Amino acid sequence: MAEILFDEIPSLDLNDFTSDNADDKQEFVKRLGEAYNNIGFVSIKNHGLSDALVSRLYNTIEAFFKLPDDIKRKYEKTQLFGQRGYISKGKEKAKGRNTGDLKEFFHVGQPDDNKPDNYPSNIWPEEIEDFQQTTSEAFRTLQAAGVQMLRAIALYLKLPENYFDDKVAKGNSILRPIHYFPIENPDEIPDDAVRAAEHGDINLITLLMGASADGLQVLRRDGKWIPITALPDQIVVNVGDMMERLTNHKLKSTVHRVVNPPREMMHTSRYSIPFFLHPISEMDLTCLDNCIDENHPKDFEDILAGDFLQQRLQEIGLKN
Repeated sequence: MAEILFDEIPSLDLNDFTSDNADDKQEFVKRLGEAYNNIGFVSIKNHGLSDALVSRLYNTIEAFFKLPDDIKRKYEKTQLFGQRGYISKGKEKAKGRNTGDLKEFFHVGQPDDNKPDNYPSNIWPEEIEDFQQTTSEAFRTLQAAGVQMLRAIALYLKLPENYFDDKVAKGNSILRPIHYFPIENPDEIPDDAVRAAEHGDINLITLLMGASADGLQVLRRDGKWIPITALPDQIVVNVGDMMERLTNHKLKSTVHRVVNPPREMMHTSRYSIPFFLHPISEMDLTCLDNCIDENHPKDFEDILAGDFLQQRLQEIGLKN
């Protein structure tokens, strides 16, 4: 397939895949595969998130991040290596970098009634009354949309449509509300400090609802950074490193970043809420046979998803 250089990420309608119209479904799979084979990102509408839920979610996480730092740190459990609860400012860094990102965030995992015993339980801030209910509802909604996206990916890869279903039903997925905190004096931060340095995501796919401000950029194949924008009723869905490994580079985990705003806007906050769809730890990420041929030799060592996750947690500074 000839490489396509997108000037913006393609927009698709998830209803085309979930409808009973076979032609619409086939066209969705084709366009999704084309996008993921080239740039690794698409924007999706009819994903299941209502405007009311998105509004409640942003109000809830903004209320949490406005709490004093000593209150927020009550919910930071270092023994969990950032898997659940609060992760304080500057703790995470992009792979290969020494400077921490200019952000703080909170991790919500599988609801406790659905998680395997070896996953940690969720942590809920008692100061924010609706935090558990609202984030859990968003988690389940994005999980359902993610399953549909994975079914489309499976068909594109000529796998059974439900290939990923049992691998993600109780997966180690994460809802991550992020606060890119204000910088009152930009001269006091390291010269290379940014909101989120260039990186690829760890997981199978990421679902991202619209952020509260601009800044997200994706690195195109020709080395050009392009802004990622989606309409208010859309979410952005991108390929993660686990999917790229599984497909031996057929689907691209594209490098992306969140750049700092202009200096005069550094004192403002930015909020973002990605959902990282992870499989169970036991999923085998060995490259699929039908993604290996003479022109595309196997490029990754065999590894389980759980082992790969632990490696990456160390690389980004969340685990020693």
